[in-house]
Amino acid sequence: MKSAFQIPFVGLKLGTHEFEIDVNETFFDSLPYSPIDRGSLKVWLNLEKKETMLIANFECFGHIEQICSRCNELALVEIDAEMHVIYKFGHEEEETNDDNLVIIKYDSYELDISHQVYEMITLAIPSRPVHEDGACEEEMVTLIEKYHRKAENKNDNDIDPRWSVLKSLN
Repeated sequence: MKSAFQIPFVGLKLGTHEFEIDVNETFFDSLPYSPIDRGSLKVWLNLEKKETMLIANFECFGHIEQICSRCNELALVEIDAEMHVIYKFGHEEEETNDDNLVIIKYDSYELDISHQVYEMITLAIPSRPVHEDGACEEEMVTLIEKYHRKAENKNDNDIDPRWSVLKSLN
């Protein structure tokens, strides 16, 4: 079965070509260690074919489901990302120090862009995904506010006497 992430470039003329790819649960299920289970995203690929290289400009927009850092419930997290990759022809596929440069063999006839799409999406995930304001589970918000008020009301006299000795070390 032909994947939407396999882009044949051999039959393409020199110049710019556009591709549109839908990313959903099937894509994330195919990746064994993906931190993302569900999502609905659209990826646009602008591929410029030149004699000795392919220049790929990826854009991605949509949402994924992540655990909210505040209430521990599923939240829709918006993803808006872009990535630029240069595929350069060489004698052997090799790793480079530049993450945006990929060496592909001269006899290659298609690009597998699944790794670049996955990398672009995972790098766009916020470090602390949360619901929009007011969308968190009310019971959890009430608990957070309760303990936050308790911490604010606590004064310096409530400090364990064993720790208060440390204040005199200055």
